[in-house]
Amino acid sequence: MYTTYKTLLILLVISVIVASCSNENNDYSAYFGGEVQNPRTDYIVLSKGNDVVDTIPLDKNNRFFVKFDSLPPGLYTFRHEPEYQYVYFEKNDSLLVSLNADDFDQSIVFSGRGDRKNNFLMELYLMNEADRNDSYRIYEYDYKKFIAEINKSYAAREAFYKESKEKIEWSEEFDFYAQNRLRFSQYTKKEYYPYLHTWRTGNKASLPKDYYSYRSKIDYNNPKLLHFSPFLRYVNAMLTNISSFKGKRGNNIDENSLNDNIEKLHIADSVFTDENIKNEILDNIAFAYLLENQSTQNNKKFIDHYIKLSTNKNKENEIMRLAASIKNLEEGNALPQVTLVDKDNKPYTLDNTKGKETVIFFWTTCAPSHYNQANEKVSGLKKQFPDVNFIAVNVDEMSDWVDAVKNLTCKDIIQLRAGDFNLLRKRWAINQLNRTIILNADGTIKNGFTNLTDDRFADNLN
Repeated sequence: MYTTYKTLLILLVISVIVASCSNENNDYSAYFGGEVQNPRTDYIVLSKGNDVVDTIPLDKNNRFFVKFDSLPPGLYTFRHEPEYQYVYFEKNDSLLVSLNADDFDQSIVFSGRGDRKNNFLMELYLMNEADRNDSYRIYEYDYKKFIAEINKSYAAREAFYKESKEKIEWSEEFDFYAQNRLRFSQYTKKEYYPYLHTWRTGNKASLPKDYYSYRSKIDYNNPKLLHFSPFLRYVNAMLTNISSFKGKRGNNIDENSLNDNIEKLHIADSVFTDENIKNEILDNIAFAYLLENQSTQNNKKFIDHYIKLSTNKNKENEIMRLAASIKNLEEGNALPQVTLVDKDNKPYTLDNTKGKETVIFFWTTCAPSHYNQANEKVSGLKKQFPDVNFIAVNVDEMSDWVDAVKNLTCKDIIQLRAGDFNLLRKRWAINQLNRTIILNADGTIKNGFTNLTDDRFADNLN
């Protein structure tokens, strides 16, 4: 790896020299390259918001390098499925990134022109993640202990931010994201505290009158925040916090979920005035709800509220398609047709499984622990239910899947691959690996939305 990365560095230095010699005011050229250890795919995707800027192939040494003749300064994402991270480009930046797909976030290191600010942003992200993973216990604390704990943590990260800003001397535009990554981590904890404290302790938290004063400091309608994950995580926490105390509560979990999520829609409608941001937040709420709740009656009530509030009246938008897909997956319906292939790349029809109850689950080589867990569960279930078919549908490319299947030892599972994953995702409403579908012996749907790894999954069979 050292030799190949050294070669990239030499290319980068030459590129920087050339760019410096012709660095006119209207020159917005930039370079982006790097090397991926243990790649999951053979490409990197660079995007700005929802728009793909470029899909960059990896060469035979798992390296990539590209020049952009004009790349506007700003925050971008680079994605190596299924992971992504942020990269910030100033004018004429020339960046290399080194990463290991087996340890994506922790392995990322930038070099080249613009590296210091990006390494700072990455380090701050890792600090926030470590802090978030270690902070679950604090929501049981009383208010004084809770606020002291999060303020102590914030002070350490704020000191790191100030020291880095002074040393690196980054732009005001970059500082917008640096500050907000720092602040939204703190604000999110404050939103979590009231409802998590009540849920965990059974007691409502005693909060000072100015507890939510930070909300007035947030520009909820700033378009630069629309695709910034710290902001979106905060918004989700805020909506959950408000709705959990405003929504109608009863003994029916599904009804409570419906009321809470309708409340979230209306809160978002009142908070966000920017049309694009509001529609994006409404869509996020709808995706999360529709994929967790499969009550057709409740879905219709929810969609009615969504349609009234969203200004995206395109009937073909993702939310309407998702709602239609979920309706098609109701109990007793035929499973919508998709292309499935066997290891010889020949079409496989689910008619082959008729006569026996069938369990369909999904996996990818990008998440081996998930498959191992599912495989272990199936081994136990097959002994308990020997007449049930178990089908594992892989969502990777053909070559990756064939190589992986060679190493699989469980003979009780029918191994198939999605011939067109995008079609499967839309028709079967798949957006998470733990989705499981159960078919009756006649091929109709018995349960379109269950989870193989759930402790009570066996209750669904026979």
